[in-house]
Amino acid sequence: MQYLFKQIAYCNMCGSDTKKHAILGRRLNHSQGIFPQKKKGISVSVARCTTCGLIYANPQPIPFDIQDHYGVPPESYWKENYFTVDPDYFRTEIKQAKSLLPFYEGMKALDIGAGIGKAMIAMRHEGFDAYGIEPSIPFFERAISKMGIEKNKIKNQQIENIDYPENFFDFISFGAVLEHLYDPSAALATSLKCLKPNGLIHIEVPSSKWLINKLINLYHSLTLSGFVGNLSPMHVPFHMYEFSLKSFEMNATKLHYTIAHHEYYVCETTLPGAFDFILRPIMARTHTGMQLCVWLRKVSTE
Repeated sequence: MQYLFKQIAYCNMCGSDTKKHAILGRRLNHSQGIFPQKKKGISVSVARCTTCGLIYANPQPIPFDIQDHYGVPPESYWKENYFTVDPDYFRTEIKQAKSLLPFYEGMKALDIGAGIGKAMIAMRHEGFDAYGIEPSIPFFERAISKMGIEKNKIKNQQIENIDYPENFFDFISFGAVLEHLYDPSAALATSLKCLKPNGLIHIEVPSSKWLINKLINLYHSLTLSGFVGNLSPMHVPFHMYEFSLKSFEMNATKLHYTIAHHEYYVCETTLPGAFDFILRPIMARTHTGMQLCVWLRKVSTE
């Protein structure tokens, strides 16, 4: 896979100068294992914003073609039952959205990074008029051919090219999307334009406070490897950023939104199962789980 490398001068979320940021270590373009210093490959620096806590790759590797990352047919890594929608799929998020909105039947919702359309189907069943955008051609095609998504409800495009009318949606969901984008602040600004005043944006992103990464980084520090466990900018799942709550709090002042709700999801430890018994309760108590979920409310500027 071929990349261009772009040096980042300012924090994408708060705008602070990256020259003042801390370098955490390096990340290889493939799985690192416990001895990354013994492996060959291309690496990039991983930095942390000392103002808002955003963790990011610098320079950022940009593929020559976005389909190099996301153009893989879903059948190649998911079984056929992936195309069946679980009745509980996206139910927690929909319930939270309804609790934060003055919900009524027919509210317009947009799923950014819609995949094969599962969240769109779930939202439609719960009374939303659901739309979606999906950059991967195979996923977009299967959303229509296998999941029955109407062609006029989903677009094969990236968030940077979104072309919905201003103040069109009541609810927008990013799911696990923002960490893959090269300019998350610009993506938020674009989505806010097509969101109605007081509308909601749901976002789930990797947390910069995740306990497991801290333990992995402690190991790398003790072994003097110079590497870290954060991010995976040049291999699956292609994470460019890890976010702190403060990243969104500072970005909110620039883009005119408030944080209506937030929580941390523990998720899996990615370590042997025996560690879950000890580490999962610690992550739950200390808010150091893998995922940060934030709900943003657009502030009316009138």
